Amino acid sequence: MQIGCSAPTSGPLIGPDSLTRVAQEAEMLGYDYVTVSDHVMIPTSIASRYPYSDSGEFPSGAAAERLEQLTAATFIAASTSKLRIVTSVMVVPHRPAVLTAKILATIDYLSKGRLTLGIGAGWCEEEFIAIGALPFAERGAVTDEFMMVCKELWTSDAPKFDGKYVKFKDVLFPPKPVQKSIPIWIGGESGPAMRRTAKYGDAWYPIGTNPQFPMDTLDRFKAGAAKLRGMTEKAGRDPKAVSLAYRVSSNPEAQPKGTVDGQRKLFTGGAADFAGDIKALRDIGVTSFDFGMFGPSLSATIDNMRKFRDDVVAKVR
Repeated sequence: MQIGCSAPTSGPLIGPDSLTRVAQEAEMLGYDYVTVSDHVMIPTSIASRYPYSDSGEFPSGAAAERLEQLTAATFIAASTSKLRIVTSVMVVPHRPAVLTAKILATIDYLSKGRLTLGIGAGWCEEEFIAIGALPFAERGAVTDEFMMVCKELWTSDAPKFDGKYVKFKDVLFPPKPVQKSIPIWIGGESGPAMRRTAKYGDAWYPIGTNPQFPMDTLDRFKAGAAKLRGMTEKAGRDPKAVSLAYRVSSNPEAQPKGTVDGQRKLFTGGAADFAGDIKALRDIGVTSFDFGMFGPSLSATIDNMRKFRDDVVAKVR
């Protein structure tokens, strides 16, 4: 079982000293990985529905200063030696496919194989337009093709590709990632995200609090995992080839203990509740968990990380 925490890529803790301190503290405390989030630019007017709030509005603090995800991942890799870095998640259509494959291979090569690629198709049409990405309506097809491009470039000695959006042949692409192929975790809880996971994902990586597709109770998550197993078999793959991960946006005490349909809501309440939820999900096959632990200052964030290690992680390992 792996447990991770978020590294600051937006807000007041993105300075090089703060970011380094959080990453190195995570490594010293025994966290297995840190996550880095992805937005290239935030439009000032957003009509697109944000998936993870009841209102559909993007959080009010989202307009804060923000680092580019893959550059931040490289910086973290250079300041640590054992810690894995998980993109949580990389919006695949935001960057050209071949360039993305090269950047990711470079991060994995220089970090000696410590990159995990969490991916999503994106939700903010206004951001797609602002950065000149391929059409938002085609983001699912773009995501799948771009991932096939990455796999081809990472694994083939004579890579070639003839797709709708990307075409190449007679090229070389060394160095390859240190890992045979960088693990791909598919973010999202919708049907398309689950089909993407079943088709080529190494892990399913949902957030429990999507109001449209909630995975916020044990029974709901079990149902989602069972559905995924069926989809994976239908895609001609062994369900055991697809791991289960779970992302939590908050730390203990951030949300009071709650119930849904008479069942306790996952990852609400205190440290004992969190430890119990980790154990319950671990027992049904979840192998990776990560949590947001940001406080109002660097010292508060470090305190949250240490307290979580002592009060939660120590109880489940």
